[in-house]
Amino acid sequence: MNQYFAFAQKMSVAYQEQFKVLCKKFHLSQTAFDILLFLANNPQYKTARDIVEIRRLKANLVSMNVNRLVDEGYLERKEVPEDRRKTELLCTKKAQPIIQKGQELQNQFFTLLFEKVKPEQKQVFFEVVQQMVNNLDEIIIEGKKEIC
Repeated sequence: MNQYFAFAQKMSVAYQEQFKVLCKKFHLSQTAFDILLFLANNPQYKTARDIVEIRRLKANLVSMNVNRLVDEGYLERKEVPEDRRKTELLCTKKAQPIIQKGQELQNQFFTLLFEKVKPEQKQVFFEVVQQMVNNLDEIIIEGKKEIC
């Protein structure tokens, strides 16, 4: 397997392993858990469409899990007055203990991920990732120009 794909694969598997016990404790699927943490960690994104587009989760999985999270009291739906086609998803008080523990585990995961990485290496890594993000933005913009 290509080392870059292997890295992405291992990162995904290790990340999900971190949360298995927590998901089991709260009787949540990994997708439901991911939705709660995504909404809590990214308050600028509030809709199921945002989750599908940003997290790249399948729409039917998002819909099914959002319905379950609403039914179980972890999320509320709120109509957007200026666009009645939109519905915001808000984490409830009941979701807060799950979110708090999830965020602690996320921090722990990234601490473990960067264990034995020197601070200067970590800095270079983040600089390279930022440059790659900038390059990807340019590729996306150029790709859109080519189509038009």
